[in-house]
Amino acid sequence: MKCSKADTVSEEQLGDKDGSLGEEADIVWLGTTVAEDMAEKEDVPEKEDDDSASGDTVDAKPDRKFRFLVFNKKKKDEQGRDSEISDCHTRIVAPTFLYNMNFKSVGKCIIINNKNFDDKTEMNVRNGTDIDAGNLLACFTSLDFNVVVLNDQTCSQMERILQDVSQENHTNNACFACILLSHGDEGMIYGTDGAMPIKRLTSLFRGDMCKTLVGKPKLFFIQACRGSEFDQGIQTDSGPTGDVETDANPQHKIPVEADFLYAYSTVPGYYSWRNPGKGSWFAQALCNAFKEYGKEFEIMQILTRVNYMVAMHFESWSEDPRFSEKKQIPCIVSMLTKELYFKKK
Repeated sequence: MKCSKADTVSEEQLGDKDGSLGEEADIVWLGTTVAEDMAEKEDVPEKEDDDSASGDTVDAKPDRKFRFLVFNKKKKDEQGRDSEISDCHTRIVAPTFLYNMNFKSVGKCIIINNKNFDDKTEMNVRNGTDIDAGNLLACFTSLDFNVVVLNDQTCSQMERILQDVSQENHTNNACFACILLSHGDEGMIYGTDGAMPIKRLTSLFRGDMCKTLVGKPKLFFIQACRGSEFDQGIQTDSGPTGDVETDANPQHKIPVEADFLYAYSTVPGYYSWRNPGKGSWFAQALCNAFKEYGKEFEIMQILTRVNYMVAMHFESWSEDPRFSEKKQIPCIVSMLTKELYFKKK
């Protein structure tokens, strides 16, 4: 179904089966090549470049790959000189697959709750989002987070808030969490004055931007639409052994994008549903799962149960048949490198 900006979903059109207000969607309507010298050889089998056997390469376009190979050759020469030293000064270190939670504080949790939007955005009031914010405040407080709730923030305010938090000293914190409640589209989140890329907010906590959270989990929970498709649903009849560390240089690098987890309320391209009287499906399930399993299960186990709850326990209903009997499934994207339990080991 294609929708235009003129389409709206009023509270009067929506209702649920027990007489309370029905679901709303957090809806946004959106009407070199490089020349290479080739040597011809007769009766000689083609031979692969030496670098392909001794170093890593990238799956990239030729122009980008050329730059990488120049860099890789330089690194190879350096590694050749270092190999004699490293071979004589190595030891096997048993890996740790649990995030360390033995800090003074679990960490800070920022909840940005956007309910009212400027007229120029043509976005509706997000009735029910205050219920989500209150439930999430209680939920993450019970997990021992230091929770701060901020209502109706513009794009610049959201960015400034998270930039300030990223520059704080998190040395005594085990992790960081951020919850965004707003309208959205794929890759975008709405401030009260318009949309901005989610990446602009999350990148503030990359390893090269926020040093005191390096190696610690950074959790983002995003309740917002990611497109304008409906999930119609379908009937079913069934329910490494060690790390190497050198004595000469025990430091190691990790990717700047490591240790992030993104829990989206829905998959790319789809609406995300919210009940004005009960809150969003995703936030309801998230709070229920953390309340029951938060101090016992690993976070991916908890979020798998959130997926199940949203998928199986919720279905939209409206007097407008276009919005009835629709389903939703959250989407979990994890770059975590260890298991995360919200309890001290």
